[in-house]
Amino acid sequence: QVQLVESGGGLVQAGGSLRLSCAASGRTVSNYGMGWFRQAPGTERHIVVAISRNGVPTDYANSVKGRFTISRDNAKNTVYLQMNSLRPEDTAVYYCAAKELYETEWTYWGRGTQVTVSS
Repeated sequence: QVQLVESGGGLVQAGGSLRLSCAASGRTVSNYGMGWFRQAPGTERHIVVAISRNGVPTDYANSVKGRFTISRDNAKNTVYLQMNSLRPEDTAVYYCAAKELYETEWTYWGRGTQVTVSS
């Protein structure tokens, strides 16, 4: 089992940047694929970007391509989401999640961190 805790959210002006962190405990994140999800008010949660165990990222949301970058530091047992050129529509609760190899569902979830982008 792995526990995930997000941090780094907050209020930022449009065009600014934030870096979210997902700290894992219990097991090393090197054993898992990791992903960042977000849920905006009135919408369902959806995946934004993910990263494989060997560090290969995949973008899922067209709206964040070129602006968001996922990375992982297995030595620190932490996954990051660097968010640049933020827009008001990026406002959401951002969640970190982990997935086992060959598992179809995301098993472990953090509680989320709020990101608010003002205009």
